[in-house]
Amino acid sequence: MPAANEPHRKLAAILSADAVGYSRLMQADEPATVETLNAYRAAMRRVIERHKGRVVNAPGDALLAEFASVVEAVSAAVEIQQNLEGRNMELPAERRMHFRIGVNLGDVIEQEDGTIYGDGVNIAARMEALAEGGGVCVSSAVFDAIEGKLALGFDFLGEQQVKNIAKPVRVYRVRTEKRAETTPPKAARPRRWLWPAVAGVVLLGAVVGVGLWRYGYSPRGAPEDPILALPKGPSIAVLPFTNLSGDPFAYAAASVAKFAMNPMVQG
Repeated sequence: MPAANEPHRKLAAILSADAVGYSRLMQADEPATVETLNAYRAAMRRVIERHKGRVVNAPGDALLAEFASVVEAVSAAVEIQQNLEGRNMELPAERRMHFRIGVNLGDVIEQEDGTIYGDGVNIAARMEALAEGGGVCVSSAVFDAIEGKLALGFDFLGEQQVKNIAKPVRVYRVRTEKRAETTPPKAARPRRWLWPAVAGVVLLGAVVGVGLWRYGYSPRGAPEDPILALPKGPSIAVLPFTNLSGDPFAYAAASVAKFAMNPMVQG
């Protein structure tokens, strides 16, 4: 049994959020900025509680929350950004407030008042600092825990050396578009040229049969039929067609048919 003064340690998913350009917004319009900040943090709190998390504290323009489930933590982070994006659309461009969000899974120390400390919290804050305004970054511990569990995409940003953390941290940027669903391959359709090719072969066979029937067939060695002999006078040859259809098989079949049916017209 742990001693009374021994710190309470636990594994938690930590969400760290921070407003982008807060000082600039305050300098431009303090009352409007404070109003927007309060409204946005209230919206963030509702999303966090809906995902079974709790807000640890919210100093200045920042917010820190913890979750028992890393899946819920990342889902909350994405939903927060989508919620705030919709709210920003209702404000003039110069008053819009964007947040960066980082999520980490790690060991933390929890005090009696609910405050949490430790590298788990620090790394979450470093993930947040690496995120873009309106974006979410997560550590490799988070990525490994949620891979395949959420319909999200991820961009690997490499190993990052972050402040006050001895070892480099592997960082992933969350993409909110859904992954392409895997569907069984469709049955292969017949190629476009298959039926014209079959028709061309059938037509060629018919043309050859008609030609043999029309002009007769002499076995090898039989006397040459004078009717089939080439004319000695002037003659007209049928030239190849110009292919206007773009279909090589239809063109070939038509050319063979024309040549077989009219091999030569005597002048």
